[in-house]
Amino acid sequence: MKTLFEKIIDREIPAHIIYEDEFCLAFHDIHPQAPTHILLIPKKPIAKLADAQANDQLLLGHLLMTVNKITQDLEIADAFRLVINNGAKAGQTVFHLHLHILSGRPFHWPPG
Repeated sequence: MKTLFEKIIDREIPAHIIYEDEFCLAFHDIHPQAPTHILLIPKKPIAKLADAQANDQLLLGHLLMTVNKITQDLEIADAFRLVINNGAKAGQTVFHLHLHILSGRPFHWPPG
C-alpha cells in the first residue's frame, strides 16, 4: 500500500509542490507548524531515517543540499529549523522519510 507521500510523488493526491528533481520533491505542509513549513521527501521510499542503508548516503546528502537550495530560494537561509522525526514515538506519522523545513517564527530549545 502506498503512503500519502508516494501518492503525492505519483500525482494521485494534489500538493503545492515548490521543488522537484529526479531524487526528491518538496511541497507545503497542509498542517503547517510555522508560517513557512515545507516537507522535503525522497522519491525513493525509505520508511524512516533509521532504515536508510549505506547506499542511501548520496541521496541523504542530496536532501541536505536541496534544503540549502530551497531555503535560499525562499529567502529564509539565515533562519530555519530542519526536523526529521524517526518513528512513532518521535512524532513521525507518515512512514516515508521526510524533512520538515520550518521558518517564520521564533523557535525554542529544547523543542517540545
